[in-house]
Amino acid sequence: MAGHAARRCCLGWDFSTQQVKVVAVDEGLNVFYEDSVHFDRDLPEFGTQGGVHVHEDRLTITSPVLMWVQALDVILEKMKASGFDFSQVLALSGAGQQHGSIYWKTGANLALTSLSPDLPLYQQLQTCFSISDCPVWMDSSTTIQCRQLEAAVGGARLSQLPHRSRAYERFTGNQIAKIHQQNPQAYSHTERISLVSSFAASLFLGCYSPLTTSSGSGMNLLQIQDKVWSQPCLSACLQGCAEQAGISSTITFSPQGAISSYYVQRYGFPPGCKVVAFTGDNPASLAGMRLEEGDIAVSLGTSDTLFLWLQEPTPALEGHIFCNPVDPQHYMALLCFKNGSLMREKIRDVSASRSWSEFSKALRSTEMGNGGNLGFYFDVMEITPEIIGHHRFNPESHEVSAFPRDVEIRALIEGQFMAKRIHAEGLGYRVMPKTKILATGGASHNRDILQVLADVFGAPVYVIDTANSACVGSAYRAFHGLAGGTDVPFSEVVKLAPDPRLAATPSPGASQVYEALLPRYAKLEQRILSQTRGPVG
Repeated sequence: MAGHAARRCCLGWDFSTQQVKVVAVDEGLNVFYEDSVHFDRDLPEFGTQGGVHVHEDRLTITSPVLMWVQALDVILEKMKASGFDFSQVLALSGAGQQHGSIYWKTGANLALTSLSPDLPLYQQLQTCFSISDCPVWMDSSTTIQCRQLEAAVGGARLSQLPHRSRAYERFTGNQIAKIHQQNPQAYSHTERISLVSSFAASLFLGCYSPLTTSSGSGMNLLQIQDKVWSQPCLSACLQGCAEQAGISSTITFSPQGAISSYYVQRYGFPPGCKVVAFTGDNPASLAGMRLEEGDIAVSLGTSDTLFLWLQEPTPALEGHIFCNPVDPQHYMALLCFKNGSLMREKIRDVSASRSWSEFSKALRSTEMGNGGNLGFYFDVMEITPEIIGHHRFNPESHEVSAFPRDVEIRALIEGQFMAKRIHAEGLGYRVMPKTKILATGGASHNRDILQVLADVFGAPVYVIDTANSACVGSAYRAFHGLAGGTDVPFSEVVKLAPDPRLAATPSPGASQVYEALLPRYAKLEQRILSQTRGPVG
């Protein structure tokens, strides 16, 4: 790629499930270079499908750690061949898929600190890992370890403790516990355990990188309010302290140091290029979308995901609470809903003759609040709430078997957004006067759907291009680190970034309509839950 040789910039990396990706962002916060290595396509020798190995039990899901190492080699060589001027890179940061863990073999740090610029990383790190296939976020094989952890700290009370999340199979502490129990020999030969994010940072630093508070929040091991490891959880998972478990006792928020001389000599990075602490992909996406206090991001895709900026989280058994990646005094929360675009498409097909135009017309022709008709639509078992099936209620809260087509469409969209608001508020989120909603994903192109979103939440909705939000957020965090990190507001550093576009504002009277409907919707949700799994609470 020509035309970028003299642009001072920061690099943003993303070590995700299916690829390693990089963007270069100049000092005007414009993305001017991007590239990627797709694991299945570009590195077929590792035999992955979707970037992972699914084991026979269908629960154990891993990725080969050397695949990530070789992907970094390949992408750097591609950049070099394109004429990318590494000498202009001021700093870099990155993201890694949340929860995944890497096990460095005894002696690996010596290999990291003595890399030869004459050889690719892949050749020099072949023998540096005690576990060759590492567990990733898709793994759900640690139910036993989750129950052991919850039993050790008082059952599901884990979410009431400062960790703010119940035990999840994919969370790293439970994954480490499984390896400790089932592969003690490999564990005994491990000198350091990294998350994917701190592993990637270690490759650039040429030494072990500490974790960030935001990435460490997805381990079931961190007390997120105090920003320290929980000794009861470490003891339950690993029978020891952080250092004995091979986990860094240092948790960082700021720049970690200069790039390894390996990259200076092999690719021409400047010796003063800073490596800013890497974090998880979800926190990096929050940075890429430039959320501020009181904001909410809604990704309307195959699954619907909410990113929330919280001042103070409320203990709950649903959702995930993380330390905020750009403000150490605040938090972020994540809520995921499985029944997203596929559910919307199904109702469109049945009630709007497969036409989004007819679907939108139905939303415009029906009143806010849908005359008191409420619906719950879950084709697959939902995460929050744990419900499956279609449930429709008339204005008297009696369950009915069907709605007219237009009513069905509005019931679906209103119900999806009311559920999101109710469960966001359950985690401590509150709509503020300055709140803005950032909408992304396929459904964010439908203005009538966004109008319902604005009405239900009582806040303006903006749309933003977040195709590479984790990468771009990582580049923004690199600039933030250069500017002084926590001493400088993140919003000040990214003020030159492209503004989101206003798409919808709340309709007059929307607040009164939905403030009355939301408590009723929540009660009906609890009624369905009690009918499907017995009394709640």
